[in-house]
Amino acid sequence: MASSLSVLVLLCLATAAKAQLSPNFYSRSCPRALATIKAAVTAAVAQETRMGASLLRLHFHDCFVQGCDASVLLNDTANFTGEQTAFPNAGSIRGLNVIDNIKAQVEAVCKQTVSCADILAVAARDSVVALGGPSWRVLLGRRDSTTANISQANSDLPAPSLDLANLTAAFAKKSLSRSDMVALSGAHTIGQAQCQNFRAHIYNDTNVNSTFATLRKANCPAASGSGDGNLAPLDVTTPTAFDNAYYGNLLVQSGLLHSDQQLFNGGPTDRLVRTYASTPRRFNRDFALAMVRMGNISPLTGTQGQIRLTCSKVN
Repeated sequence: MASSLSVLVLLCLATAAKAQLSPNFYSRSCPRALATIKAAVTAAVAQETRMGASLLRLHFHDCFVQGCDASVLLNDTANFTGEQTAFPNAGSIRGLNVIDNIKAQVEAVCKQTVSCADILAVAARDSVVALGGPSWRVLLGRRDSTTANISQANSDLPAPSLDLANLTAAFAKKSLSRSDMVALSGAHTIGQAQCQNFRAHIYNDTNVNSTFATLRKANCPAASGSGDGNLAPLDVTTPTAFDNAYYGNLLVQSGLLHSDQQLFNGGPTDRLVRTYASTPRRFNRDFALAMVRMGNISPLTGTQGQIRLTCSKVN
């Protein structure tokens, strides 16, 4: 009986925490917050198209490590190791300066009211919209963590070398379904990847289009350590537009990463990839819904955490 009661209490607490997230969270406390964030994101993406992908990626990399709490933004200090030097982030994490700029603008409008975690969530949405993708109502009310977890960043962020089973498990660990995984992978319709992350796929895998592989090899030498940081677009068709071309690329074995092509490789996700490739409206809908679900991963709410004055350090 006591055990059942404890489970019930935990379930109620979890439901209450999620219920505190609302698209209208700042409607009274900071009514200019969303417009301020959108203007700053739009300007940043207009200046550098790639920034849209970088800001979207920041939200992903935040939520997959101890929840959507802005832990990815915390810099290392003499007494604190953040997540930015974890293998999935080192040398590739971008947009931190843009988030700092947005935070400064929001602070000027509403002092210590809007969390960095919420700024990341809204900036991700506004980045997608700026590049021609769908919009959605972002649930708000997250608070910022005072801790980070480099070991979890190394273990829980899905690696480009994962097969379908391990990709599915990585998303399931965050209470995201296989369908969520396929939809969220569509974020790879924008952005770029480093040679070190796709070398093994284009040189060693058999499920890769030979013409596509040859194109990518021109800027990614076979020798490890040579050209590791050289970049290639994740979507060679429309690399700066948020659309469904990523899935069409998978149909012709032109996914840049091993993990990309795993989504269309004779397995249970093939059917959904075909659907998204042929029906952009369905992809846009499912991507937006999956982003909302991802944004609900273990948020800090109420009196948990804090509202950081500066996103890169605790108060």
